[in-house]
Amino acid sequence: MNLWLFKTDPDTYSWEDLQKTKKEVWDGVANPLALKNLRSVKKGDQIFIYHTGDEKAVIGIAKALSDSYPDPSDKAGKLTLVDLAPEKELSQPVLLSEIKTNLKLKSWDLVRLGRLSVMPASQDQWNEVLKLSRK
Repeated sequence: MNLWLFKTDPDTYSWEDLQKTKKEVWDGVANPLALKNLRSVKKGDQIFIYHTGDEKAVIGIAKALSDSYPDPSDKAGKLTLVDLAPEKELSQPVLLSEIKTNLKLKSWDLVRLGRLSVMPASQDQWNEVLKLSRK
């Protein structure tokens, strides 16, 4: 099982929206590195959902319901999709400011590559974010 972080603008699609719909097709990823990461998602992988914009925080955990698959609406064949569902909301959101000041998370792509919308998380990074969410 792999671990991921997916970013979303809560004004466009939020954690609350995912909780209401119970299932969503994750689309709209165009950055080449983010697409490469999205193509590596497998059914059962766990995903942190991160709100961008004014919030800048990890909000909840989702689960991939499918392996990644080609976007049928993309005639160029470059885009990919993943089906996901909410698993649980974090006890407390973990702010980007907390992540940036945490020495265990300083090398994470979330800190280093601020505009990347889909990125892997190591088991240590995952555990540290969960620890921060329980403060």
